[in-house]
Amino acid sequence: MILAGGAGERFWPASRSALPKPFLRVVGGRTLLDATVARARRVATRDGVWAVCGPEHAAPIRRATRLPAPRVLVEPQRRNTAAAIALAAMRVEATDPEAVLLVLPADHYIPDLRAFAADVRRAARAAAEEPVLITLGVQPTRPETGYGYIRVGDPVGAAHPGLFRVRRFVEKPDPGRARSYLRRGGYLWNAGIFVWSARAILAEIERCAPDLYAVMAPLRGRRVSAAAVRRAYGRAPSLPIDTAVLERSRRVWTRPVAWHWTDVGTWESLAQELGVEAGHSRIVAGELAFDDRGGNLLWGQPGRPVALLGVEGLAVVDAGDALLVARLDRSNEVREIVKALKARGRSDVT
Repeated sequence: MILAGGAGERFWPASRSALPKPFLRVVGGRTLLDATVARARRVATRDGVWAVCGPEHAAPIRRATRLPAPRVLVEPQRRNTAAAIALAAMRVEATDPEAVLLVLPADHYIPDLRAFAADVRRAARAAAEEPVLITLGVQPTRPETGYGYIRVGDPVGAAHPGLFRVRRFVEKPDPGRARSYLRRGGYLWNAGIFVWSARAILAEIERCAPDLYAVMAPLRGRRVSAAAVRRAYGRAPSLPIDTAVLERSRRVWTRPVAWHWTDVGTWESLAQELGVEAGHSRIVAGELAFDDRGGNLLWGQPGRPVALLGVEGLAVVDAGDALLVARLDRSNEVREIVKALKARGRSDVT
């Protein structure tokens, strides 16, 4: 189940409401959505790839993924990941009550498909046998402050080697705590990649987020009208699945994984992925005509060279109709620009 409903606002101005981050060729030579579909097809049955998105992206997602219309679930309005996952689980359960779901954000970058598939299959076997929620946790490689963390608990037992109970989820830490987690071990990055049966996640939504479950429950069944979906979403609370369910559930396991992963969530994370460092700039697109310091990231436009003098640690993103110049270490705040532009009614650049 590919979650493709996000706006990618921290990736502004390249990511827009009409062309959000999953549709961009950011890294690896193809769009993030194409790469996600390839990962999904590595582990799913032939007819087992689904997507969830908003109405404005339903047609382009169907074209890009070649998924039939019934397997592209359209949310009438954004209600965050808990509602999207509830809708997805209910629709999949209606077609296969025994289904196990792999939930994938549409905008992550995972180059090692073989290792990814192996870990997903191990998690799926456990999820088919146990009423648990499994989250894949990435071994941290740096004291990252932009990710949530998982505190790893005890092994679940010999029947499911490589799986551990989750002791707790930790919000994005300050630099000191992030360094402590890396040094001490026992903490994983929360990648937001989940494996569970449709029955298990719906049972935990009902238990941990009863208000959400109550308004979504009429969508559980084979025949559901578009009007019923609109009514449910009109009343549904906007909740992330992490805080609504995972942080409250006692049935959460994790599988630590060692393959390379990034959510490419900010210009800084893209810069890290591309190897931007002191003295070395990287170009995603466009021409960097002059740069005497290095350490910058450029996303430019054809035929419009960029010159940088005496600056470093910058993201310079020229989208043609909007230009962003920001310190890489503050790129997590770019969504505040989008918020301000929307408040001014600037739909032309958002």
